[in-house]
Amino acid sequence: MKMHTVRVYPSKEELKKEDQLAYKMASMATDPVDIESEVTEMIINRIIDNASVAIAAINRRPVANARSQTLCQPRDNRGANIFGMPNNIKFSPEWAAWANGTAVRELDFHDTFLAADYSHPGDNIPALLAVAQTLGKSGMDLIKGLATAYEIQVNLVKGICLHEHKKDHVAHLGVSVAGGLGTMLGLPTEIVYQAMQQAVHVTFATRQSRKGEISSWKAYAPAFAGKMGIESVDRAMRGEGAPSPIYEGEDSVIAYMLGGKDASYQVPLPEKGEAKRAILDTYTKEHSAEYQSQALIDLAFNMRKKINNFDDIESIVLHTSHHTHYVIGTGANDPQKMDPNASRETLDHSIMYIFAVALQDGEWHHIKSYAPERAKREDTVRLWHKISTLEDPEWTKRYHEKDPAKKAFGARVVITMKDGSVIEDEMAMANAHTLGARPFRRENYIQKFKTLTEGIITPSECDRFLNLVQNLAKLDAKDMFDLNVQVDAIDLLCNTRDTRGIF
Repeated sequence: MKMHTVRVYPSKEELKKEDQLAYKMASMATDPVDIESEVTEMIINRIIDNASVAIAAINRRPVANARSQTLCQPRDNRGANIFGMPNNIKFSPEWAAWANGTAVRELDFHDTFLAADYSHPGDNIPALLAVAQTLGKSGMDLIKGLATAYEIQVNLVKGICLHEHKKDHVAHLGVSVAGGLGTMLGLPTEIVYQAMQQAVHVTFATRQSRKGEISSWKAYAPAFAGKMGIESVDRAMRGEGAPSPIYEGEDSVIAYMLGGKDASYQVPLPEKGEAKRAILDTYTKEHSAEYQSQALIDLAFNMRKKINNFDDIESIVLHTSHHTHYVIGTGANDPQKMDPNASRETLDHSIMYIFAVALQDGEWHHIKSYAPERAKREDTVRLWHKISTLEDPEWTKRYHEKDPAKKAFGARVVITMKDGSVIEDEMAMANAHTLGARPFRRENYIQKFKTLTEGIITPSECDRFLNLVQNLAKLDAKDMFDLNVQVDAIDLLCNTRDTRGIF
């Protein structure tokens, strides 16, 4: 890996195209390296993971509405599948990416990578799969594209913090989709460079989608970035250019949306000929909640064994990282994070609520744990309001540790009882993390798929999809249209075109 310095260049100071971050990423995207077997296997795991959470969310309102919009964009010949619908019905790829991306993101339950910023790089998969189906690409073409998309997003997340400047993390997603498409389609470096710059330009947004009364846009935002990535590549393929240099320009994103004219960032990228392995740094979720809560849910399961009566608790303090404290903890100063009437999208960004329910129940469920009646339970509200977070510099240091073996996303939890006794424990890594007590393997991804799709799809459809996807590297263009999970029409909301909107 080579570290690249990225800073603002005044217009009078020349910055050659080859020295721009977007061009360097485009050059990496068009470098035809071999894909390592463990990378291929992890890509298959993540496609299974995406399908799991998408089908589990298939009839939730945001997902059904995204699907209903896509049904207005049918294709007779070239097109892509959408989750739930029959495999032989095709739709415009950017809209298929919209529907499928929303389904994948709705439950906040797929893969994650945290570094200088945070991300869900599995959000790249719906966009690349839709284009692969549309343009007749093979399973191996898709694998190569996804290896690039993960590489771009993970390394941007390592080097450029967005949330510090109240920008949504999808600003690193549109560009990774564009780069991944460039690899998958075998495009020239110049076209990929222009497409990536366009994608950056149109996907910067504020973090208000993850603040206060969090709405369904949290699920739509990555799907929008994927859709924009596809459209950016399409325009670039037709000869259109982009604002340039998009990162380093005098009036560009670093200068006015991130650190400002004096800022400097260090972004790592593979050297020419170096394998693309970034997906191996990422990890999925065992529990349907914000990633920083994964280890704390596991920790709550352990600590509850030492508590006989939850009403005997005086206070619970989570000593944790800056990120956890200020994003999902009491440091966010969001009253909604303590509100029993808050939306599911807000509750899964409240570690106080999550820890209380996990402590009481000893289990976590993607539906039951967020049900309104569960959030409003009086004993839960009492316990919930006794929980607070504090930033601990040591946990912040561990959160930003560059050595993966030392990185930590957990906390030290101090439970003080009314009689003055104290129960204390800590956990750095979730059990399912690659360095956790029970790292997720292929069998875990398959079990997650079976659990989340049970009662929604037939056993034969379950077996069909799992058998096919595990043979991804050998799939031809025709097979790619079967890389979808179908739901019986009688059970699928919004399965026919309607006239509720404009389309």
